[in-house]
Amino acid sequence: MKQNYRLLVSLVFSIFFSFSSLALSQILDTSNNTPVLDTDGHELQTSSKYLIVPAQSSKGGGLSLGARDRACPFYVMQENQESKDGLPIKLMPVDNKQRTIRLSSDLNIVFSAATICVQSTVWRLGNEDEVTGARYVISGGVMGRPGADTVSNWFRIERQGNGFVYRIVFCPSVCSTCKVVCGNVGVFSENGKRWLGLSDNPILVTFKNVSS
Repeated sequence: MKQNYRLLVSLVFSIFFSFSSLALSQILDTSNNTPVLDTDGHELQTSSKYLIVPAQSSKGGGLSLGARDRACPFYVMQENQESKDGLPIKLMPVDNKQRTIRLSSDLNIVFSAATICVQSTVWRLGNEDEVTGARYVISGGVMGRPGADTVSNWFRIERQGNGFVYRIVFCPSVCSTCKVVCGNVGVFSENGKRWLGLSDNPILVTFKNVSS
């Protein structure tokens, strides 16, 4: 009798654990599959172009490129004037078969524009600046090819509260053996200009579809 009771208890716990594990995996899958939405409520797509603009009014304009202390590479910056939308970007996930942009997934951010620098407009996180100590977001990254050589080129989009407000995060998982310093992408105001880099205060943004 006791043996049958123990078998029954063991069976109940096994069933409960199986359902709990399944429910947890489904929650995690749902989280990883949550799409990023534009200002119209549509899912961001790799085939479309977007403007990254601040979510709050009176917080400057959209994102663009500019020369900081030398001609090249260009640095990612925020326009001072709210009326300026900046340059359009495209988003390319680490999974090149993926067409919808999803939260918390590694992706390349690339400006759909050309500069005088003979290099790409893919975002990458630069090394620590010798003068300011900040790590700025600059151009010249490599599209795709996830691994140790490209670890600085991968960013993520995370939701900030409700609605269509997001923050951009640097915390790549494309290299399991690499030691990376994770952080939010924020704005550094220097000499009347706004440069993007790792910061404790993230810039809150929305994505505006500008595809024709």
